[in-house]
Amino acid sequence: MSAAATSFRTIDDIDCAGKRVLLRADLNVPVREGKITDLTRLERLVPTIRELSEKGARVIVVSHFDRPKGRRVPEMSLEPVSAALAAVLGHPVMFAHDCIGPDAEAAVAVLKDGDVLVLENTRYHAGEEANDPELALALSKLADIYVNDAFSAAHRAHASTEGVARHLPSHAGRLMQAELDALTLALENPERPVGAVIGGAKISTKLDLIGNILAKVDVLIIGGAMANTFLAAKGVEVGKSLQEAEMHDTARAIMAQAEARGCRILLPVDAVVAREFKANAANDTVAIDAVPADTMILDAGPLTVAYLAKEVAKLRTLVWNGPLGAFEIAPFDVGTNTLARAVAALTKAGTLRSVAGGGDTVSALRHAGVVDQFSYVSTAGGAFLEWLEGKALPGIQALTSLRGIALPT
Repeated sequence: MSAAATSFRTIDDIDCAGKRVLLRADLNVPVREGKITDLTRLERLVPTIRELSEKGARVIVVSHFDRPKGRRVPEMSLEPVSAALAAVLGHPVMFAHDCIGPDAEAAVAVLKDGDVLVLENTRYHAGEEANDPELALALSKLADIYVNDAFSAAHRAHASTEGVARHLPSHAGRLMQAELDALTLALENPERPVGAVIGGAKISTKLDLIGNILAKVDVLIIGGAMANTFLAAKGVEVGKSLQEAEMHDTARAIMAQAEARGCRILLPVDAVVAREFKANAANDTVAIDAVPADTMILDAGPLTVAYLAKEVAKLRTLVWNGPLGAFEIAPFDVGTNTLARAVAALTKAGTLRSVAGGGDTVSALRHAGVVDQFSYVSTAGGAFLEWLEGKALPGIQALTSLRGIALPT
């Protein structure tokens, strides 16, 4: 059973006035040349912080940032991120120069109801990634209640995501709740028919994902270079296209398994091909069985996209992970953009629930201008992929199965 199918407490169950609430967030925002380049993770955290603060909680935000590997690396401090959070939140945010010990304890001691404090990078301590019991206990002593709002870190059994939950009453924040609700409605309890778009470069990196998805969906759309491997496994000549020759038997086994389970696998019927991989390279559109030997497939063709859009229109639920082509460069972004906009239109019309996630997928949907037009887009990356694979996520299990607490069903 995946994490999304389990019961969990939310902040609806907390009387937090005057209480110290340790809020596990994901402040691991992208930074380039010292500047934060995307505030999405901070913006999505705001509702939980604001609600806790307005209810009179003393909010203590804890997070990792980058990979300092147990050392103090000045450029990996959360202090600049705490300033950015204050700006996004529209509320003062204090900062402590450690996440445990005298600095953290002193900062927590002066908090008043409604105050917000950010603790320093948990990964300055090697015990964070090792899920060290002593670090988890020290974190827990700073608070009365634990709230996890970092689904993106839920696949890691770290001190601040799993260990601390062994010591405090634990609840899901609003972002965590929204993520789990969306994922439950997408694959655990979907409105049918349900389909999935799975793209990317290699089958070998998504075997667990495909294996789990096959048992849950009615239609599986294979895109990107993965599709080339499936096509080649069927005997289609794909020229110089990226594909995994050693995975042909696996691809054939997946197709046989899908047929046995009544899941239709949809592959490209035409393709956009080019002789070089670069923006605006000379290209042609050809039938999928007519790919010239000296070319590579870089995008799904217009007939494929129209066919897929028609098939998606028959669905009630769609999960999307991975692009249809080399969406990073024009004109090989057309297939992904066109299908993404079709999904957005169906979502807006109320006929389709659309859930997407994964780094490349979020980038592709943003590029297509529809990242805010799907039912839910997860920024969780690895946690989203592990959920698709059907794996139990330690950070979610910690909200549901520890301390012998009987949770609401």
